[in-house]
Amino acid sequence: MALDGRDIIGQAKTGTGKTLGFGVPLLQRMEIPGGSTPQALVVCPTRELASQVASDLQIAGKDLGVRVLAVYGGRAIEPQIDALKSGIDVVVGTPGRILDLAGRRDLNLGSVRVLVMDEADEMLDMGFLPDVERIVAMLPTNRQTMLFSATMPGQIVNLARRYMSQPTHIRASDPSDESAMVDSIEQHVWRAHPMDKFELVARIMQADGRGLAMIFTRTKRKAQKIYDDLTERGFAVGTVHGDLGQGAREQALRAFRAGKIDILVATDVAARGIDVDGVTHVINFECPEDEKAYLHRVGRTGRAGNSGVAVTLVDWEDVARWQMIDRALKLPFKDPLETYSTSEHVYTGLGIPADATGRLAKGERTRAGLGAENLEDIGGRPPQQKPPARKSSGGRPPARKQSATKAPTGASEGNTPKNKPTGKTRERRRTRSGDGT
Repeated sequence: MALDGRDIIGQAKTGTGKTLGFGVPLLQRMEIPGGSTPQALVVCPTRELASQVASDLQIAGKDLGVRVLAVYGGRAIEPQIDALKSGIDVVVGTPGRILDLAGRRDLNLGSVRVLVMDEADEMLDMGFLPDVERIVAMLPTNRQTMLFSATMPGQIVNLARRYMSQPTHIRASDPSDESAMVDSIEQHVWRAHPMDKFELVARIMQADGRGLAMIFTRTKRKAQKIYDDLTERGFAVGTVHGDLGQGAREQALRAFRAGKIDILVATDVAARGIDVDGVTHVINFECPEDEKAYLHRVGRTGRAGNSGVAVTLVDWEDVARWQMIDRALKLPFKDPLETYSTSEHVYTGLGIPADATGRLAKGERTRAGLGAENLEDIGGRPPQQKPPARKSSGGRPPARKQSATKAPTGASEGNTPKNKPTGKTRERRRTRSGDGT
C-alpha cells in the first residue's frame, strides 16, 4: 500500500521495525538521480531520533544512491545549508530546525512528494501541533502522508486525518493479543522509598546476565543526580538530558552504543525510537507520566525478538498514578509490592548475587568509560561564558571615589570642616501646642 502512494497510519509495538516500515517504500519511490530540492520529508520529535532515522535511511539507501540529510538544532547550521545547496533527496529533522531553514529559504519544500511523521502521536500533541501545521502548509497538497507510532490514541487519529487523504489505519498485531507490549519483556513494579532507590538501583545493575541498561527519570536535575551517584559507585555511566549540549548528548549515545559505558541515564528525550542493540534492562526511577511514556520507555528493551527486563519504582504518593497506567495497559500490577534494597525478592527475581553491595567491585570495572569517547566539535553557538567574579584583596574595601566639585566663589583656604562658614539659623517651627519644641 505504501509503495502505491496511499496514505497510511501505521501502528505497531515497540521494537518491531517501524522505521523500515516507512523507510523502504519511501526509498523505493525516490527518483534517482534527484534534483536540487528534497523529494521526501521525515519529521521527528527529538534530535536523537532524527539522527538515528537518518542513519538508518542512509544505510538502507546506500546502494540506491539516495542522498539523506539530518537537520536538527544544537549543530552548526552552515554545513546543513551547504548540503541542501548541493542537493538532497530525503530530509530528516526536527520541526524547529526545519522551520528555521525553510524561513531562511535554504530549504525548499515545494517538491516534497512523501511526508512521514515518526512518533506521530507526539508530533500531533499540542506542543508540536503549531509547528507541524506550519510545515504542512509549505508542502504540496498532492503528496503521500504516512504516520507511524507505537501508541495512537483515538483523538490523535482523528486529528491526523486533517492532513491525509483517505488514510488506511494499519495495526501490526495479533487480533487476539490485547497487550500493548511485546511478550519478551519481563516486568517488575515495586513500591520503593526515595531514600533507598539509589542503593536499590546499584544492586539491580549487578544482576547476572545484564548487558546495557537505561534508567529513565522525569527531570533533568534527577538524571544528573543519578549519573553522579552511580559514577561515584564505580559504574560506567553516561547521561542524556536537555541541560547538556548536543555534543555531550551525542557523545554519551555513541559511548553507549560502542559499549564504553553500559548505563545510560536519560529523560524522555531518549524514550522514543532510540534503538540500541544489547539493552537488557530498563529502569523507571519513578512512575512515568502516563501509559504512553511507560510503553515507550520500556520498549527500549526486548527489541527485534530479544528478551528484556523492565523495573518500575513507584513512590508512595504516585501509587494512584501508577494504578491508572496499570488499568490502561491491562497489567497485573495494581498494587506494587513494597520493596527495599535488602528485600529477598529483588535478589531472587533478578538474579543478583547475594554478596552484591551498593558499589561495583573494582574487579568488575572493565568498561572504558565516557571519557574514552571523543567529544565531537559540532560547531554551532558556543556556550555563553559568565564574566569573571571580581577578586577581593581582603581587608577594608577601597574608598569610594568622589567626584570633584567646583569650589564656590569666594571660598578661602580656611573653609574646612573644622572651620565651617556661619550661616543663618533656621527658625524653629511652631507646633500645635504653641511652644517651639
